[in-house]
Amino acid sequence: MDALERLLAPVIAGINRQIADSTPARELCDRLDGRRLAIRVRDTGLAVCLRVAGRQLFTGDVADSEPDAVITGSLLSLGRLAGDAGEELIRDGTIALDGSATVADDFRRLLRYGRPDWEEQLSRLVGDVAAHGIGDIVRSAARWGSNARRTFEQNIGEYLQEESRALPSRYEVDAFRERVHALRDDAARLDARLARLERAAGGD
Repeated sequence: MDALERLLAPVIAGINRQIADSTPARELCDRLDGRRLAIRVRDTGLAVCLRVAGRQLFTGDVADSEPDAVITGSLLSLGRLAGDAGEELIRDGTIALDGSATVADDFRRLLRYGRPDWEEQLSRLVGDVAAHGIGDIVRSAARWGSNARRTFEQNIGEYLQEESRALPSRYEVDAFRERVHALRDDAARLDARLARLERAAGGD
């Protein structure tokens, strides 16, 4: 078992535990039965092949068979594949895709079942009500952190543009762009006029 297979082992085990209890996971496995997805880590020799058989997910060597789809990305981007941004990572080219997009997307959705449900696991220790309350606190903190980050980025942008003048404002950028476009149009008209003069001079 290579490094990438070892990294994926807990995810695969989690998915296989979830399949029996999840109708959507079983339906995905039925669609993917016999299909293979190759995962390659960009700029490394790390690669692994995922395959579905008998409503179970298995790993294997990429060289053993021809995959139906191949995805390639950095280790970080591949780690985010099963998250909420997984589809966007493929769409914007952060993760390269070759082969069947349908197969790749089905595998991506199947991998989501391997994500641990920490709130459910916590409920076994402190009870459902307490686990849900802790979950609400964590989600609220995450929302606050996201809002704080956006506010910080906005304040930094305003400071750099308006206070320190290290960056131009949006209006200055737009004005500069308009001047560039006007200069380009003037240059094109001048070039056309010179060409007409040259033709006129050649005719004389």
